[in-house]
This record gives sequence, C-alpha cells and structure tokens, in this order.
Amino acid sequence: MTTRRFLILAILAGVAIAVSVVFWRTYSTPPLRLQGQIEARQYMVSSKVPGRLAEIEFRRGDSVNAGDVVFRIDSPELEAKLTQVDALDTISRSLAQAVEGGTREEKIAAARSEFQKAQAAETMARTTYERTRVLAEQGVVARQRLDEAFTLLRVAEQTRVTAAEVLRLAEAGPREEARTASRAGEDITTSLRDEITELLEDSLAIAPHKGIVSNVLLNPGELVPQGFPVVMITDLDEAWALFNVREDLLRHFSPGTEIDLDIPSLGHQARFKVSHIAALGDFATWRATVPGRGFDMRTFEVEMHPIEPVPGLRAGMSVLLDLPSEEAPTGSQHGTD
Repeated sequence: MTTRRFLILAILAGVAIAVSVVFWRTYSTPPLRLQGQIEARQYMVSSKVPGRLAEIEFRRGDSVNAGDVVFRIDSPELEAKLTQVDALDTISRSLAQAVEGGTREEKIAAARSEFQKAQAAETMARTTYERTRVLAEQGVVARQRLDEAFTLLRVAEQTRVTAAEVLRLAEAGPREEARTASRAGEDITTSLRDEITELLEDSLAIAPHKGIVSNVLLNPGELVPQGFPVVMITDLDEAWALFNVREDLLRHFSPGTEIDLDIPSLGHQARFKVSHIAALGDFATWRATVPGRGFDMRTFEVEMHPIEPVPGLRAGMSVLLDLPSEEAPTGSQHGTD
C-alpha cells in the first residue's frame, strides 16, 4: 500500500513539474535576439584612362597584394597623342636651332613647309570634329569619340600655332623674343609629354591594397569609361559586425563595450568591441511605440570590430546577439519603414 501511494505521489509530482515548465515557457518573456551582418572594407580599382579593357590578371576569389597589376586598358588614342607631342617637340627643337644658328633660306623654307602641314592637319582635324559632332548629336557615335576628336583638334591647333611661330621667327631672324618663344615651346611639349605619359602609366590599374577579388564588373574587350570601377577588392582583415539597434537598447552598446557574438556560419562565438554608433536616416528608422504609452524611437547603426582576427570571417555572414529577457519590449509595435 505504501509503495502504491508513493508511486501515485511521484506521478502527481511529475505532472505538476511538467505543467509548471509548460506554464513558465508559455508566459515567460523570451530573450530579445538581434541579428546583424559582417561588413568588410572594399576598394574599387579604376583608371583615369577611358578605353577598351585589354586583359584582367585576376578572377573572383583570387588573392591580390598591394601593387599588383589588376587589369590593363588599351588606348590607341593616347599613343597617337604621344606621337603628336613628338611632332611638337621636333618643331620646338627646330625653333631652338633657328634661334641659335641663325636663319637661312633652307630653314625658312622648312619652317614654311611645317606650317603648311600643320594647317592641313588642323583643317582635317576640324572637319573630323564637325562630322563627329553631328553624328554624336544624332546618337550614331558615342560621346567619347566626340571628346577624342575635340582633343585631336586642340592638339592640331596648338601644332599650327607653334609652326606659325617657328615660321615667323625664321623670317624675322633670331631675337631675344625668339629665344623666349623657343623655351616656351619646349616647356609646352615637356608638359604635354609628361601628362600623356602619366595617363599611359595609369592604363595599368594597380591594386591599392591587399585582399580578395570580390567582383569583376567588365570582361576583356569591353569599353571602360573613365573612373569606372572594373574590379572590387575586399580586405577580409578589415571586417566588422553591423547591427541596427533601437535607441531604447543603446545603453548596452556604449563605445568600447566588449560583447560575445554568435557566428552561425562558423559555429562558434567571437568577442567584438563597439567602435562606432550613428543614427540612421529618419525616413526609414522611426518606430512608434504603443499609442499613449511611449514615444517614437529611432534606429541606430552600431559597428563592432573583432578583438582578435576571426579565421574564416567573410562579408555577408550573419551574427546574433541575445539580450536579457527583461530587455524584451512589452506590447506590440508598429514600424513606419
């Protein structure tokens, strides 16, 4: 009889415990879970030189070191301009020789011939520009071709001006003004050569920082506009966690606070430190509390950096943070976003 009574009491106690657990789970406030994601520093590799993409040295997922050549742009127009600058330099040297060696009939004839060739080249460049402008207005050719034709016209005009100066000085004979003009012509050609050489060097796009190639936006053979980011490099060593937090929870995220975050993709926790807090835009972050029981709350962006490097951490991974149950909001809320 005692054994039976003891068994009944044990069953009743088990039922009471089960009911208590169910009741506690049903009516207890669960912890508030915040979800963020991993961000990483990105570098856009572009070039000041427009042209056709000749080759790309890396693919998505490849490792890149600072200083590596990422891609190369083929620009025949710049090479043609460098040839024109060489022609200007020849004219400038001819001017200097005329000033220093005196004027002879042969030099005057040569200067006149150079001037006539420069006039013909300018006429051709102007005709080409006007035709290209009409085609560009009709949408037949790209705006870039019009810009190239305009640049060639300006170079031709400058060549004609320099050639005219050479002819004038050759006919007038060497003077102090001629020496000044010769020096000015040399300065012009030197400046133009330096500018074009620098642009040609920039046709080789160099990686500004080490990292992983996260995206390639163009393929070889396609046209590259000026300043277009052809390759994106992600620095995985410079990664951080980003959360959107309501302002009533910000007291847990003071700058310098260290927090353990769950990283489901890696299957373990890592310790992060709060480094930056900033308010998000009003149009998408205002949240209203229960009418008559509170105030409208804003959302803040909280940035956390890992205390130590986390192997395998990549941009886009989710990170989780559980706040104590007493921090869970009471009542329903309405989001205006």
